[in-house]
Amino acid sequence: MTTLGTASAAPGEVDTGRLTVGETRDGSPVGLPVAVVNGEREGKTLYMQAASDGNELNGVGVIREVFPKLDPAELAGEIRIVGIVNFHGFQIDSHRNPIDDTKLNRTYPGDHEGTSSERIAAATFDAARDADLILDLHQGSDSRMIHETRVRCGRRHRLHQQCLELAKVFGAGHILDQKGPDGQLARAGPDEGIPTIDPELGGTVGFDTGSVAVGVEGVFNVLRHYEFIEGDVDLTPQTRASGFDQYGAPAGGLVDFTVDLGDRVKRGDTLFRVTDPFGQLKAEVTADSNGLFWRTRRLPQVATGEYVCSVGTDLDSY
Repeated sequence: MTTLGTASAAPGEVDTGRLTVGETRDGSPVGLPVAVVNGEREGKTLYMQAASDGNELNGVGVIREVFPKLDPAELAGEIRIVGIVNFHGFQIDSHRNPIDDTKLNRTYPGDHEGTSSERIAAATFDAARDADLILDLHQGSDSRMIHETRVRCGRRHRLHQQCLELAKVFGAGHILDQKGPDGQLARAGPDEGIPTIDPELGGTVGFDTGSVAVGVEGVFNVLRHYEFIEGDVDLTPQTRASGFDQYGAPAGGLVDFTVDLGDRVKRGDTLFRVTDPFGQLKAEVTADSNGLFWRTRRLPQVATGEYVCSVGTDLDSY
């Protein structure tokens, strides 16, 4: 029998329920939506979660598509799912947890006696501690972003190669191989001996069907490759970056990009121009390094110094 919150499933069964992580301001319980799929045959354990950043909904869209297709009669091992991690942020379309004004994915492995975010992190990490693999589904918040998978443990970590393999199997097309900030699940998981990746499924407001489709395919790639279900995976080379150059606006105004997401750029290539409302040029920004045009702001208006775009650098193929 596998139990996650109020969801319990014996081999060959599926169940959904709630994982209590505290109370709201009126004393009502806060329960994260959870699911367990327990295969008829023994195998590995996959832990999967979405929306630790409360406005990143493509991962929720992936789970919504994947879960109905999971048949425990065809599954070896078990899958544990937390469908919405940042409960409070999700309710108001906020990236951060509004209860403690914290980015929840900076609080792992959490603290059962800590802040709201630390308690949620601790409860969800308990569900993942004895897993064999972890998928933490994200997107570029409300930025525009290519599809990528992030390996955040750092190149000197003992699980680096296993995390890279998991990222290649997921197959989003691009990998950011760069040590992440403390408190990320993709850092805490490998420290516990669990290969963990952070797929960033594009960037949008609401669901983007193309990005959700990439995530659904990625999850099933993982299930096939690691023998949860039958089937083969064609492992294709991924474009890997190990760094970012980020660019801000040298002047206030309206941004026009001169390259598209996913384009290769060379040092000195123009990335964007800033004009005033009458179309008069105020600034032009060029690439500092060779790389790949990775991420941009969604809206065109900018203030001086405001973030505009990022270029992935130190590229190779993995």
